[in-house]
Amino acid sequence: MEKTLSETKKTKRTAKKTKQHCLVIVESPAKAKTIEKYLGNDYIVRASMGHLIDLPKSRLAIDIENNFTPEYITVRGRAKILKELKKEAKKSSGVFLASDNDREGEAIAFHLHEALVEECSSPIKRIVFNEITPIAIQEAVKNPLDIDMGKVNAQKSRRVLDRLVGYNLSPLLWQKVKNGLSAGRVQSVALRLICEREEEVENFIPDEYWTLDGDFKYNKTSFEAQLVKYNDNKPELKNQKEVDAIIKELGSLPALVDDIKITEKSIKPRPPFTTSTLQQVAANRIGFTSKKTMQVAQQLYEGVAVGSTRVGLITYMRTDSVRISDIAIDAVRKWISENHPKELPDEPNVYAAGKKAQDAHEAIRPTYVEYTPAYLKEFLTRDQLRLYSLIWERFVSSQMKNAKTKTSSYEIKVGNAIFRTASTKITEKGFYTVTKTLISKDEKGTALPAMKAGDAISIETLRPEQHFTQGPARYTDASIVKMLEEKGIGRPSTYAPIISVLLDRYYVTRANKQLVPTQLGRIINSLLVENFSEIIDVNFTAGMENRLDEVAENKIEWPKLMESFYGSFKEKVDTALENVESIKGSLDEVTDIVCEKCGNKMVKKLGRFGVFLACSAFPECKNTKSIPLAKCPREGCGGDIIARKSKKRGKEFYGCTHFPECDFISHFKPINASCPKCGWFMVEKYDKKNGNYKACINPDCDYLHSVVEGVEDVEVDRSNE
Repeated sequence: MEKTLSETKKTKRTAKKTKQHCLVIVESPAKAKTIEKYLGNDYIVRASMGHLIDLPKSRLAIDIENNFTPEYITVRGRAKILKELKKEAKKSSGVFLASDNDREGEAIAFHLHEALVEECSSPIKRIVFNEITPIAIQEAVKNPLDIDMGKVNAQKSRRVLDRLVGYNLSPLLWQKVKNGLSAGRVQSVALRLICEREEEVENFIPDEYWTLDGDFKYNKTSFEAQLVKYNDNKPELKNQKEVDAIIKELGSLPALVDDIKITEKSIKPRPPFTTSTLQQVAANRIGFTSKKTMQVAQQLYEGVAVGSTRVGLITYMRTDSVRISDIAIDAVRKWISENHPKELPDEPNVYAAGKKAQDAHEAIRPTYVEYTPAYLKEFLTRDQLRLYSLIWERFVSSQMKNAKTKTSSYEIKVGNAIFRTASTKITEKGFYTVTKTLISKDEKGTALPAMKAGDAISIETLRPEQHFTQGPARYTDASIVKMLEEKGIGRPSTYAPIISVLLDRYYVTRANKQLVPTQLGRIINSLLVENFSEIIDVNFTAGMENRLDEVAENKIEWPKLMESFYGSFKEKVDTALENVESIKGSLDEVTDIVCEKCGNKMVKKLGRFGVFLACSAFPECKNTKSIPLAKCPREGCGGDIIARKSKKRGKEFYGCTHFPECDFISHFKPINASCPKCGWFMVEKYDKKNGNYKACINPDCDYLHSVVEGVEDVEVDRSNE
């Protein structure tokens, strides 16, 4: 009997489902979706969702007496995923483990192999790739590898080491400071750096100094110049009296062009991004936190829909190398020759890797150089486009010619004083052709008239200006990442998590993009520095990173590394448990605020997420609420301004307790001060031009005040708010 059309289709679908295929296991669903399209119907791609097998969270799970053997279990909530992968593996003709090409990815592949090998008779192979493109994926499948046990052991030793530190230090903090606290090996070093910088900021005493600028005129063109030499010495003007004396002396003297210098400079393009430099530039240029940079980069790497096709747009984003593959070099040189032929150097530009670079991956670059930011604009989100633009520009510019500039510097002589002004022009654009950042305004200077030595110049005004020396800057995401990299602390995959953990634990907060230690963070740091100064030492931590690298290279056995560390560390923990004085409860502060539920006084407490109010009658009364930061400025409201978080993005803002009746909000945190002009609360703001300053939150009030002690009220540029 002849089959119907519907029966024929059903038979084909069944045949397709039962046909033997290869299973590819990656870490994330987004990556799975992209790769499955590249491999075709003979493959199915599934995601492990990261680690399926790991140490339990509830206990140490390290056998100290038996070579520090870790006790692994299936991660809670992941058993179903593992069961499905085993089921798929059983009916597959082969299994490819395609987790990320780093230590964590290798450990995921190892644990998957161990979990599948007993039930799967098909071969299980490891594949790695640096970019998610059809060629890279197909080449990886054609050339499978064995699991790199050096990387696996390095990840295992790091995991065991961090568990030994965390599960010994955390109980110490619970007993001596507060329940629920935790400490980490690398994060504690980063906290120490931030706390030490904060001490430098607080101890800095600004010194007054003055500069003297002159407004000069040649023919009909006016220009500025600054005093750079007086009586053959660099001027050190400490007060207004000294600068006024110079003005009085020079005011009636003639001015002339004393010297002209022309300097030509060749500016090399920067190498393509590593993880560290990408996080730094993204923070400085587009205001991304390190965490956000890595999240968006992950999206670009795993694949984005470009029209009807999913495309992995950048190479792997966790790398410390500036190396570029020959294929990528050929592709970018071809693109430059077609679009900017004058800027193509005769030979490819080669960049040296840093001393501590492992060079396991290429630098971060676009997978297809022809996918320009302009072309991808309609397919990417705003954040994806901004980050991709940085990566694309940096990569393409790295293979272009040097830019060249010409600087004209003029020295104006007035009596015993020399004033200097300069102007810079770009003579050859070179790599600036594709970058949006050219020379800065300070470097460029102002347009100057054509003058020659001996020309007479007229003085229009001499303008003194008071300044105060600037102390050390607090760390930002960009500067702490740079410091961690320079000191050899952590690796590309850990920079963003280090910052996130400190913020999540409320050991550090962000204020105007600066990282500021909280009172809790300072207490934790003091306790750890006093009792474990060697363990949370920068050099010790960097040295341990090098030892972990040696484990990865099979130069040392990981249990011996644990043995050399643990004995003395455990002794210090035991000593601290016995001798450190407990400060539990000492941070609590009784307030005059009355609990609306029982009438008892509220107590100010320091919790995991900051300071809050709790009823003093706890546990009978469990009432808690946020700390009032200021009174609501709306007339007749009477509410308090407290910290709140938006439901959609979890971003903190400051709003009235009478919401929704009162919808007043501020995106700046109130400080303990009221505006002397209008009575509204003050906030602290920051901009690059003026640094930190106080400002009234009232949009109709222009009261501003410098944060530097001893400085009168100043006019602050608000144009960038």
